Amino acid sequence: MNKKQLLSELEKLGMRPGRGLGQNFLMDSNLLDWIVRRSAPEQGEQILEVGPGFGALTGKLLATGAQVTAIEFDHRLADYLREKYKDTPLRLIEADACRVNYAELFPAGTRFRAIANLPYSISSIFIARMLELENGPDFMLFMLQKEMGERLAAAPGCKDYGALSVRTTLDHEVKLEKIVPPEVFHPAPEVESALVSLTRLRVRDAGEVKRLSSVAKLAFSQRRKQMGKVLAGSYGREKVEAAFAAAGLAWEIRPDRVSPEQFARLAELLK
Repeated sequence: MNKKQLLSELEKLGMRPGRGLGQNFLMDSNLLDWIVRRSAPEQGEQILEVGPGFGALTGKLLATGAQVTAIEFDHRLADYLREKYKDTPLRLIEADACRVNYAELFPAGTRFRAIANLPYSISSIFIARMLELENGPDFMLFMLQKEMGERLAAAPGCKDYGALSVRTTLDHEVKLEKIVPPEVFHPAPEVESALVSLTRLRVRDAGEVKRLSSVAKLAFSQRRKQMGKVLAGSYGREKVEAAFAAAGLAWEIRPDRVSPEQFARLAELLK
């Protein structure tokens, strides 16, 4: 869908892209084709798409023979997609993607992947949801703000390294695949974007993921302070001292110097 076509569809629906909903519609057909080639959906494979908008990517995914589940929050776009893809096997869910019960959509034993031009307003919350699922996606390819992509892929010692980096890089190979300029969207965002892939390397117990998340969030809530002191406020000094000793960590260490594996070990010791 080029800009002229997109503007025509927006006018028909009497809508303007909502900044609060993070609606930035991707218009570059070559880039959409690249996304499909990179993700290479197979016939019958389960694909989750969030924020399909006018269905530019949706149609290309369906054309591969994949079984697409698309989640759209805007009721006008949901109605549009129902009509546009009424003769296809598209499973359309009109809902807030951060509140959907994914265990019902993709029950245990169902393998799926997630591919989307994610609404920027929900990206961090949605990705955190994916990471905490018992039955999470094997692979994710998302269009994100470049800054968010850098956070997801950051290593210890980097300024972008934080609690979300710990959760993503512990069990996934994270790659910034492509930097994307603002002009390929309408409306154009004020920042550069990035296509980021997350390939799952191992499956971790959901309870373990939640404990890790809690410890990392707490540690990075005061990232410039001694991590031992920050954690002791919630877990007690004696318990934290014992956990740090067992994990080989100095009391004075800052969280941006602690690896994802060390965070996982610490979360296990503090449970």
